[in-house]
Amino acid sequence: MHDRFADGAQYIAGRLTHGTSARTHTVVDPATGTPVLTYRPAGPADVDAAVAAARAAFPAWAAATPAERSDTLHRFAAVLADRAEDLARAESLQCGKPLKLTREFDVPGTIDNAAFFAGAARHLQGQSAGEYSGDHTSYVRREPIGVVGSIAPWNYPLQMAAWKVLPAIAAGNTIVLKPAESTPLTSLMFAQAATEAGLPDGVLNIVTGTGPEAGEHLVAHPDVAMTSFTGSTAVGRRVAEIATSTLKRLHLELGGKAPFLVFDDADLEAAAHGAVAAALINTGQDCTAATRAYVQRPLHDAFVERTAALMETVRLGHPFAPGTDLGPLVSHAQRDRVAGFVDRARGYARVVTGGEAPQDDGLKDGAYYRPTLIVDAAQDSEAVQAEIFGPVLVVLPFDTDDEAVRLANDTPYGLAASAWTRDVYRANRATREIKAGCVWINDHIPIISEMPHGGYKASGFGKDMSAYSFEEYTQLKHVMFDNTATAAKDWHRTVFGDR
Repeated sequence: MHDRFADGAQYIAGRLTHGTSARTHTVVDPATGTPVLTYRPAGPADVDAAVAAARAAFPAWAAATPAERSDTLHRFAAVLADRAEDLARAESLQCGKPLKLTREFDVPGTIDNAAFFAGAARHLQGQSAGEYSGDHTSYVRREPIGVVGSIAPWNYPLQMAAWKVLPAIAAGNTIVLKPAESTPLTSLMFAQAATEAGLPDGVLNIVTGTGPEAGEHLVAHPDVAMTSFTGSTAVGRRVAEIATSTLKRLHLELGGKAPFLVFDDADLEAAAHGAVAAALINTGQDCTAATRAYVQRPLHDAFVERTAALMETVRLGHPFAPGTDLGPLVSHAQRDRVAGFVDRARGYARVVTGGEAPQDDGLKDGAYYRPTLIVDAAQDSEAVQAEIFGPVLVVLPFDTDDEAVRLANDTPYGLAASAWTRDVYRANRATREIKAGCVWINDHIPIISEMPHGGYKASGFGKDMSAYSFEEYTQLKHVMFDNTATAAKDWHRTVFGDR
């Protein structure tokens, strides 16, 4: 990676360049603790240069026809497909994801997003023209906002780059993206692929730096018309505070604590398999991951027993090793944070399985943590209420359907949820009454490009993916034509003269 990014880890106006920060930062392989890339992060001057490049590119890109933007995005999807293996390996290297996850989820999802927005670029919808006042014809224009300043997290660097960039540029905006400083590799490769596909220089720029040094300057920049942020709720509040001081458009996708409701008529085997997969995807570093399972009391003990048994079959290993199911967390600091939650939970709950970092040869130097199942925690305990962001599932019992819905809604978050039942009425009630941006029935985690992703409550507002995302990245303009050709309009009498 040092050779690949020898010219720097910033991508401004179509080329790599070095950052101007006085420090250096090292990307570390979380599976081994070895350095991958040392680079100079972006400082305020780099953010200014990236925003200037985006601002300069905006008029021409905004004036491009939908067909022209669509053609560019189709070529972009093709270039990403050609580089799929390279992207998958880079994503696994910087994040610790098993190759089967990056090959079968992260990279294909990103390519599909590009293909979707290539088509969606030609279908920016507005209200039909009409004579709503009788004397005028009205119609709605949907126009790009300008320069978008986006901040993406470290858990899905490639997919989050796609979710931020693609709807923004499909709608005619230009963008400056700040990836997490610990996982910049695939965001930079994504931008290089866009240039190869023919995206004009300056339409997509990458500034790689820390939140306080680069991120806050990007959010506060007077030439940035919109901020899109994905990350923790705590940092989201800080982003909102800065953005609202300049009255920017704001889109926030924040934390989650997804409930997983298992009713007494559910398929136990399906629910247990679903819980393990949904709790452990990306080593639990997913804001939609199943984190708190509520199981109706007749099934509770059997669910705990089966889920624990399945967790114990999950194979920890190096991300590139055949047969690996679960890789390390993104860093040793994140591993230690997760371990802290579990260690504190031992004081008020019971750890059924897991709850430790493995000491096996080949794993002890990485940021690994065993899949963990916790029971006997109280609803108001830290393990139930706080976002742990690791391979940890807490299981609690419930008695009535009313209680299940109440418990599901009893956290500050509302990003995702699932309900497991054979009863259509129970299923429909769950979808109506659970306050979350996505509710799955008899599954948990799948996403598709055609449907929106975003939260309720402290999980933020606004939508990623789907045609609904254009509501974030466009502004509506009402245009009104007089049809009477008369100098003295009837309404003028309310100001002067008589009818």
